Parts: sequence; structure tokens; C-alpha cells
Amino acid sequence: MKAIIIEDEEIIAKVLLNKIKKVAPDIDVVTILPSLKTARKWFGENAEPDLLFMDIQLSDGVSFDIFNDFNLKCPVIFTTAYDEFAIRAFKVNGVDYLLKPVIDQDLAEAINKCRKLLEKNELPFRDMTSLIQSLTNPDSAARYKEKFIVNVRNQWMPVNAKDIACFCKEIVNYIYLLNGERYAVDFVTLEEIEDVLDPKQFYRANRQYIINVDAIHTVKPVENSKLIIKLKEPNHKLEIDMSRVKSPEFKKWLDR
Repeated sequence: MKAIIIEDEEIIAKVLLNKIKKVAPDIDVVTILPSLKTARKWFGENAEPDLLFMDIQLSDGVSFDIFNDFNLKCPVIFTTAYDEFAIRAFKVNGVDYLLKPVIDQDLAEAINKCRKLLEKNELPFRDMTSLIQSLTNPDSAARYKEKFIVNVRNQWMPVNAKDIACFCKEIVNYIYLLNGERYAVDFVTLEEIEDVLDPKQFYRANRQYIINVDAIHTVKPVENSKLIIKLKEPNHKLEIDMSRVKSPEFKKWLDR
């Protein structure tokens, strides 16, 4: 199976390429295209691949525009930091829509969906009525968690998710509120918390922290493209490291 990647961040493209090699070593990624311009040129000179891995927000526009120029039939796996494009993604051959950072298991499942479609020689999902209902109806769509329960002097206290500055995994796990209050909470992994948070509002900075965009005061680049994120007062003493690999994706998430 031949595939191409359309992604404008070089580091993120390489990470995705390595993940594809890991979960589907038989896929031959023939090229990585960093912009709409290069994608248009490539599709104008080459036959379409079996599979497309495509970021949505590119440096020179939105990748959906490619489908206005070329009648592509191949399935597409969208990888993006934003979830507001989901409905448009499925209108243009979208088989799956993976939010960054892409998880290996989700990627593998998306690729398997594509394999089944290609084996059956079917076009991707086109039933927009049920898709739109699942994405917009609060009774049928997954909703992000709005409140968390903390224990205060042997009493339960609800805390609004929007008031949480960050989640911190230590020997004892904590949430820090925007007002500086800190509470111990019961959760096993940050992955569990990340799954129920709005990805527009919260970002997984590293293995220890998930941060609220409204809590960020400054972001300082340091050596090796590493970032130091400093939170607003009264949580200003918290300085959170972020790796070089995640820096481009985080910058795109923050700059919207």
C-alpha cells in the first residue's frame, strides 16, 4: 500500500512516519508534502496513492482545498490539533479523524479501516446525516467532562473543569485551580483525564502535566528547541518543561 503524508511541521511529519512504520510496516510512504502548493504540484504530476495522511491547518491554507482541485478517491486519515473540522473532514473521503498527538493504537485502527475499504473497493463513509447528528447532538455525542470531584475535609466538592489551571501527576495526584488552590484527586493515569478534557482548552505538556490554555503566562524557548511554560499567578512558581518534538504542535495549538 502506497501512502503520502501532508504535514507542514517537519518534526511532526517524521514522528507520524515513524508511527506508521511501527504499526503498519507494509505501508510505503512515498513522500511527505509540507504545503498546499507542493501537494497541488505532486498530484498534478503523479497518480493518487492508496492512502492519504493529511494535516488540516497548513502554513498556506486548509488542506480541504486540495479536493476542490483534484477528484481524489483514496481514503484519508486526518491528523490535526483541532476538532472543529470534523464534519468537513468526512465530506472529503475522511475515514478517520485523529487528534494530535496521535496515539499508536488509534492510528493502527484507522489504517485497518482503510484496508477494509480498499479490499472491498468501497468509497469512504458518506452518510452525513448520522455523522452530523453524532457530532452535534449532545444526547448522542461524547461530551467533555465539565466537573471534577475533589475531597475537602472528608467532603465532596465539585470543581469546574474550566477553573482548573493544570493536572499534575505525582506520588499524590493534584489539580491546581486558576485561583491557586490545590487539591488531591483520584485518577490512575493522565491518559484517562486527557480523554475526557476539551482538547481546545487543555494540552498534554508532558508525562506529568496537562495544562489549561487560560493558565499560561509565558512560553520560553531554551536549548535544543525545548520549551519552558510558566503559568499565571498565583501558580507562577510552576514551570513546565515541554520536549523539542512537541514544540511545533504546541505552538500551532496555542496560536489559533
